[in-house]
Amino acid sequence: MLTLSEMLQASAWARALTEEELRQVNAGIIVRTIPAGGYVCMKGEPVEHWMGIVDGLVKMACNWRSGKTTTFTGLSAGGWFGEGSMLKTDARKYDVVALRESQVAYMNRNTFQWLLDHSIPFNRFLIIQLNERLGQFIGMMEHERLLDTDARLARCLASMFNPVLYPGISREIKISQEEIGFLAGVSRQRVNQALRKLEDASLLRIDYGSITILDLDGLRCFDE
Repeated sequence: MLTLSEMLQASAWARALTEEELRQVNAGIIVRTIPAGGYVCMKGEPVEHWMGIVDGLVKMACNWRSGKTTTFTGLSAGGWFGEGSMLKTDARKYDVVALRESQVAYMNRNTFQWLLDHSIPFNRFLIIQLNERLGQFIGMMEHERLLDTDARLARCLASMFNPVLYPGISREIKISQEEIGFLAGVSRQRVNQALRKLEDASLLRIDYGSITILDLDGLRCFDE
């Protein structure tokens, strides 16, 4: 389990800060424990924090009044999110829900703004992060429209190992088939079928409560 200090050490923007700057950043962050099913943040609320997953797994989603739900992406340990919302004054456009008990770092707006005003490496990081996130969402739209369920699930898993968005994540991830289903938008039974197919292709290994990625590039181009 990562600590906040370890997470910051793994974050490219934090490694570029001086000791004094890092102390100021730490003073502007609180860590909260979010239970499984709990909200990390909610659609419609004021945007007052930039957030990072210290430990656990959450999903970014949107729930409609009709009862329909769409999941945009999963967010695992080491990843920061919400910078686009912090750069605007609008209310938040999505929900983030913990799929399991998770430790979440909340950086307040004043600290985020101070970094914007004082740190060139932080600004460079945000440009790269926003560009990477844009590419991720364009890819998701393409996969949803053009790929079958097995290939979409392969891409969903591969996206969790993006080295920019989730630095330092291990090739073994603690995740259940139910959690994968939430992220990929398919039933648990269909997840099981797809995972078996990917395992037969030697792309991953299924263990109880976890998956080990054997061929990440293979997952990224499965069925192409």
